[in-house]
Amino acid sequence: MIPLSDDNPTHSKPYVTIALIALCCLLFIWQLFLGSDGGKAIFALGVIPTSLLQDTPLPTNLRWVSPEMTLLTSMFLHGGFMHLAGNMLYLWIFGDNIEDILGKPVFLLFYFICGIVAALSQALPDPSSQIPMIGASGAISGVLGAYVVFFPKKKIKVAIPFGFFLQILRLPAYVVLIFWFVLQLINGANAGSGGGIAFGAHIGGFVSGVVLILFFNKRIKRKTKVIKGPWG
Repeated sequence: MIPLSDDNPTHSKPYVTIALIALCCLLFIWQLFLGSDGGKAIFALGVIPTSLLQDTPLPTNLRWVSPEMTLLTSMFLHGGFMHLAGNMLYLWIFGDNIEDILGKPVFLLFYFICGIVAALSQALPDPSSQIPMIGASGAISGVLGAYVVFFPKKKIKVAIPFGFFLQILRLPAYVVLIFWFVLQLINGANAGSGGGIAFGAHIGGFVSGVVLILFFNKRIKRKTKVIKGPWG
């Protein structure tokens, strides 16, 4: 199930969402220009659990930033074009509405907190892992969690593959996003901690988004009278 768009117009230009997408794209181009050193950037700027949680030192040529700083830098790196494209598609469709209700500074804070919680959710179960984590999907998962709380009935246009054909449907957001979350739970349980996709980060990011958006509920109600509650 691939989301294509939503029927949920915003009241302001999503400058923060656009800036996040632009920065991720620019850094991906930078990664490509690094050539054979692109892998070095992933290890230097990605979250490596054993370095972050067990103070295992990295080789000198990989100590570009502190282990704590990688909780932020890792959100802007991607492992390939499809990794980048998938993340940016979700951020573009769902990020603008959360930015609209939170306001730009708070949305940026929300995004970073979700990303940090997501990375820790992946790292803590296996603190000795030496596999670097990169990508914006943890933070974006938080955006999805917030979206399902405040816009559960908004229609999402999705493409569902059937063999060589695509079926285009318009489904409520809660169907699309809860289906996505259940897939993360199932895949995470089957993959364990050694898989190439950080399902734990997706789960942790989604849950943190749900919790944080409820925490910001009073601010949202003051900001707009259109939203009357989580199921409005």
